[in-house]
Amino acid sequence: MAKNDLVMPVLKWVGGKRQLLPTLIPMLPKNTNNYCEPFLGGGAMLFYLQPRKAFINDINENLILVYEVIRDDVENLIDALAQYKNDAETFYAVRDLDRDKKKYAALSEVERAARIIYLNKTCFNGLYRVNNAGEFNTPFGSYKNPNIVNAPVLKAVSRYLNVADVTITSLDYAEVLNSISKKTFVYLDPPYDPISETANFTGYVKGGFNRDEQIRLRNCCNDLNERKIKFMLSNSATDFIREIYANYNITTVKAKRAVNSVASKRGDVEEVVIRNYG
Repeated sequence: MAKNDLVMPVLKWVGGKRQLLPTLIPMLPKNTNNYCEPFLGGGAMLFYLQPRKAFINDINENLILVYEVIRDDVENLIDALAQYKNDAETFYAVRDLDRDKKKYAALSEVERAARIIYLNKTCFNGLYRVNNAGEFNTPFGSYKNPNIVNAPVLKAVSRYLNVADVTITSLDYAEVLNSISKKTFVYLDPPYDPISETANFTGYVKGGFNRDEQIRLRNCCNDLNERKIKFMLSNSATDFIREIYANYNITTVKAKRAVNSVASKRGDVEEVVIRNYG
């Protein structure tokens, strides 16, 4: 299956790996038959590699719904996106749909997927964030001309998801990892360990991802290693992460920080890439 350059992320996602791909790609193992990504997010690695067989997952059900609708009903999705206006009144009306549970439940899958893409394209900094009630709460971004309807990319991603053997789920990551075979390569891009108390952007699902979860994930990686399944994991370069993965191959890389609301505080930040192979 030939790679299509139009197959690329359709959403801006905190921690997205598009800018780091030139660094990460040379670190990938050779000769892997299957691909698994339990924390899919924007899917930059998946869409770059375009593997013939893949298992993709994210606990964020709204995000997974977007990929399922792109796969199954992309033309109606494009039509729905074309109805939206880039103004604050429209944005807050669409954003607040999930405050009325009955009204939100009445939306079709296409309408809910279009809502997520629209909010992602027009909200401040593309930050998907929910409050304790699970309601989207990022403010309007006031961008002059966001690309709300990127039809060529949506159609290309839809074709890839249909032509390749791609299993899409919204499960706990451990359940996904327990089900894969030995010949599968796993790329793990979980919510990062925060580098400070004010740097925690894990609110993309209700409940977050604390250090107990980081340790549970490390234990899953230990299990993958015992099963001789190759994995690569990205995370922040905190002492905690370095300590719990001390038995593995750790490489420090530089990434751009683009989430901070203060422009002067955006810039290079260290991350680690952790592997159980050379």
